Amino acid sequence: MDEIVFLLRKITPDLIQKLENRYNILRNIQFFQPIGRRVLSAQMNWSERPLRSEVKFLERQGLINIKSGGMELTSEGEKTINKLQNFISRLRGLNDISSFLKNRFQIKDVLIIPGDSDVDESIKKQMGRMTADYLKGIIKDGSIIAVTGGTTVAQIPKVLPDSMVKRNVVVVPGRGALGEKAEIQANTIAAELARKLGGSYKLLHVPDNLSQRALKTVCEDSKIKEFLKIMKKADILIHGVGTAQEMAKRRGLSKEDMEYLKKMHAVSETLGFYLDKTGKIVYETTSIGFGFSDLNEIGTIITVAGGSSKAEAILAFLNIRYSSVLITDEGAAKKMINILQEGN
Repeated sequence: MDEIVFLLRKITPDLIQKLENRYNILRNIQFFQPIGRRVLSAQMNWSERPLRSEVKFLERQGLINIKSGGMELTSEGEKTINKLQNFISRLRGLNDISSFLKNRFQIKDVLIIPGDSDVDESIKKQMGRMTADYLKGIIKDGSIIAVTGGTTVAQIPKVLPDSMVKRNVVVVPGRGALGEKAEIQANTIAAELARKLGGSYKLLHVPDNLSQRALKTVCEDSKIKEFLKIMKKADILIHGVGTAQEMAKRRGLSKEDMEYLKKMHAVSETLGFYLDKTGKIVYETTSIGFGFSDLNEIGTIITVAGGSSKAEAILAFLNIRYSSVLITDEGAAKKMINILQEGN
């Protein structure tokens, strides 16, 4: 396979570009179907004329249907794009990057989606689908799954079909609420994921950034104690990673705290903890949820984050060797490699 990729790049680079263009069209249709040509054109930043030519070709090949309501993949189109993803990964050298990151950070699995979610919204949906598929392969009877909030983690239940079978699985939020959009809150994601898996859920109706006094009072509540008892037994944690400054704004930190984060060179945030590039905790928000010491007791920790802008933030978390599985995208993965090479 690698020799074929090398020859294609050497002899027919124009065909590779055409292949990648058609793959990107199919991928966007897959995650936003039914979708009109004009919307797809704007989403992919293509002019309508060349796009019209490509979608007509894909229709003739039996890969898409063009209806009044928009374009949709056919069953053959679904099969084709799933097979193409592995080829595109090899074409772009993502398998080698995956192996390098696995060895560098002692991670069980590194799964990389072609593309950059900073510039293509469909990549987040693909990371969500890949995480959902991975999760289905590891959950077992009695599993307790903890999830955090965020736009990427929120994609996971969206891509799962409704379960027709009841399972002995419990889903819980891993932290308190941020007070932002309900659809990307940990509580919402936990409830929806439990429904899609055929399991049950427990919710945490406590906001982040409580005062120490309020936090102490809340933790004395019997229902909160019962929730924490269940949460601490989680065998799977799915969490996102954000850049320090972005997450500080989302969490409503004060101007003084944000200045402190800059002073301490914080680059990453996850689970309410802010890290410098070495993975050292430089700031912690007051919240009910997992502490870093709790992560040692969790069998599988799935880190889901992508976008080239988050590369340094993801590396900071990987540096502390807690992640069991990394699901990311090409933009973040290649930027991580560049950072590591510059560091060496």
